[in-house]
Amino acid sequence: MTFYWPGEDVYGKLTSTGAIAKEGKTIAVDPNVIPYGSIIRINGNEYIAQDCGAAIKGNKIDIFVDYPKQEKYQTEIYVEEK
Repeated sequence: MTFYWPGEDVYGKLTSTGAIAKEGKTIAVDPNVIPYGSIIRINGNEYIAQDCGAAIKGNKIDIFVDYPKQEKYQTEIYVEEK
């Protein structure tokens, strides 16, 4: 799990699904692994899979934040089934 922020690329806060990314809500996923719109629980917080990125392949998640965070760590992640 890593973090990404506006200004890191040319898209700013615009996600690949057309939503505006929000800190504490938006995550980037590999939509082949976690479908867009999925509710994801990470450390007790609820996020929505709204974005993807070139480096997000397989079992990786990128959490949107408003300001850069140079952190990377592993944790348990829960995907809510519909």
